[in-house]
Amino acid sequence: MARFAFIYHGGKAPTDPADMEKVMADWNAWYGTIGADLLDGGGPAGKSKTVHREGIDDDGGANPVAGLTIIQAADQAAACEIAQSCPMVVDGSGSAEVVEIMEM
Repeated sequence: MARFAFIYHGGKAPTDPADMEKVMADWNAWYGTIGADLLDGGGPAGKSKTVHREGIDDDGGANPVAGLTIIQAADQAAACEIAQSCPMVVDGSGSAEVVEIMEM
């Protein structure tokens, strides 16, 4: 089995405690469907900085990372199928970039 990172973009953090509880329940339910193939649930990303030769930018780039998860799957098609049921993809608030973590 290969390892894949889901890199999340978009989404928004709920401000109401009831909404936060629902969001967490949705994510935990989704993690449950992944089962033993969930290697690291990861979590939301904080403010990011872009480091390059000329210095450090505070903007986080053109499409800032919102969070990440690491799973294992037979192939990228299987990983993409899992990502399609991610709560932020389902509700339309964000997207999941699916990238294979290459063995070195």
